[in-house]
Amino acid sequence: MLGYALRRIAGIVPVLLILLTVSFFVIRLAPGGPFAAGRALSGRAREELERVYGLNRPLGVQYGHYLLALAHGDLGPSYSMRDDTVAGLIAAGLPVSATLGAAALVLAVLSGVPLGVRAALRRGGALDRFLAAFAALTLALPSFVTGPLLALAFGLWLHWLPVAGWQPDTPRDLILPAVTLALPLSASIARLMRASLLEVLNASYIRTARARGLGRARVLWHHALRPALVPVVSYLGPAATYLVTGSLVVETVFQLPGTGRYLVEGAIDRDYTLVMGMVLVYGTLTLLANLAADLLHAWLDPRIRHEPS
Repeated sequence: MLGYALRRIAGIVPVLLILLTVSFFVIRLAPGGPFAAGRALSGRAREELERVYGLNRPLGVQYGHYLLALAHGDLGPSYSMRDDTVAGLIAAGLPVSATLGAAALVLAVLSGVPLGVRAALRRGGALDRFLAAFAALTLALPSFVTGPLLALAFGLWLHWLPVAGWQPDTPRDLILPAVTLALPLSASIARLMRASLLEVLNASYIRTARARGLGRARVLWHHALRPALVPVVSYLGPAATYLVTGSLVVETVFQLPGTGRYLVEGAIDRDYTLVMGMVLVYGTLTLLANLAADLLHAWLDPRIRHEPS
């Protein structure tokens, strides 16, 4: 298991380097620049700003300087928010985004897995039909539609929950955003869990366990549930990617001070360092989430970690 984990960890560095390299050159080759729009600058003033920030140098030189600064933990200043550094902006917004993503993932797993298990055990019943309708509805509606609907129902009509803003000591502020982000994940996990458990329950070793006189609960908990969870765990990697991209919309809808808005604003303003900082953060979080899913998958299915790399 340790060797498998080390191989997976070693693979993160080159993938992250490729991601940063592609992002670095793509954003700089796009039309415009950080001092081209929204500022009444003369050509001489713009050239002086580019000289100060090193943007007048060849792209290869800029890339080398960026990697050198990154190796020392320096993400650079923000071009659009002159009084802030990229590291400072990330430190302020990342706890909100991380809390939202973690809450949504936990909520999706805790609701999706039991729902899928119950639907599989009562195949064709009312709960199974409800799951099909629930999954179709939540997967069809994007988060920028689901979020306002939930805010309208539970915030403006019922006055149960706040619809916008964030206070660190008020968990209620995260309920609607977390539910909005978790709904499609919960539906996908429930459907996956149902299909996986039905397949496992039809396996020969499960029929053998039943023939030996083992009870239904023992067969489920000791023989069927662990292998049935393998596809669900494998899905957690792509689910983390969805949480990263979905949080950009949800944070905007509910006006949360997370890091999602920085990526959008940085791309619009051509704030190179801010965009690169967001790419680094989201890329690292996504790779670490996929690593955790791979390790959990290997723990559930020992055959995985013994496969050749």
